[in-house]
Amino acid sequence: MKKSLFLVSFFLLLFISCDKKSKVEKAVEEIPVQIRVVRFDKAFFEAKPSDLQNLKAEYPFFFPEGNDDRVWLDKMQNPLWRELYDETEKKYSNFGKQTTEIEELFKHLKYYFPTIITPTVYTVIGEMDYNNKAIYANDKLIIALELYLGKEHKFYEFPAYLKQNFEERQMMPDIVSSFAMRTNPPSQDKSLLAEMIYYGKELYLKDLLLPDYTDAEKIGYLPEQITWCQENESYMWRFFIDENILYSSDSRLPNRFINLAPFSKFYLEIDNESPGRVGQWIGWQIVRSFMKNNEKVTVQDLLKMDYKEIFDRSKYKPKKNE
Repeated sequence: MKKSLFLVSFFLLLFISCDKKSKVEKAVEEIPVQIRVVRFDKAFFEAKPSDLQNLKAEYPFFFPEGNDDRVWLDKMQNPLWRELYDETEKKYSNFGKQTTEIEELFKHLKYYFPTIITPTVYTVIGEMDYNNKAIYANDKLIIALELYLGKEHKFYEFPAYLKQNFEERQMMPDIVSSFAMRTNPPSQDKSLLAEMIYYGKELYLKDLLLPDYTDAEKIGYLPEQITWCQENESYMWRFFIDENILYSSDSRLPNRFINLAPFSKFYLEIDNESPGRVGQWIGWQIVRSFMKNNEKVTVQDLLKMDYKEIFDRSKYKPKKNE
């Protein structure tokens, strides 16, 4: 009898959860979004040197003052740059699929942030700047296609921990990260916990805006790196508490646990097994716990809230290791 009641309760909760999700997704589907894509990469590399002045007049924001025209003419005609354009064109000659994905993302964005502007998307071939793969700037969204060719591409002379995110599937998470930079104000407190929860907010945004993405894709991990974090969550949390570093503003801590790195630095044997940025991952779990236990808090409220309040009300308890 107890088993039957448990099953009924389980399926009732599952139904309510699915119904709630479907209501959100149905509302999202009804939001009209039409993305305009400007292929600046094509316009630039398919232009003739004599077209440069016209390009500068049409796209002034891509030609900052102070650079001699020879800089642009060299890029336009340089064999290595042209080879990079050719390789990019092989993969993205038709940008229709990606446009649809961006429209779907901005439907979700408008659901949660109704006043945002639908930007014009500009595709470019940049300088291999992996810190700025996608740049959201209100009415413009700039995407550097040369950093989405696939991690095994011959042009990538980067460490493996960076190359693993040079995949097409990382384009939407990168757009959300850039959006978060403009909507998620950093804390004035520079403690480790403040940094963790700052990035936890960004990753929680990806939960809302990219519901069909895996946790690994949202944070830019390999699946086995997510598994490592899940299996070692309580150990990591105990380490932070025992070392008394959660509220420390030691400038070395971000490089150990927050910033891009091949692994995190506990200065223990587990270091080589760990992924970088585990502080971000734990911050994500804290924010998830907070939102689960404070259902009336909106995402806009969350982004404005102080990290201490979020932590105190999160009731965060790491999963115990079996």
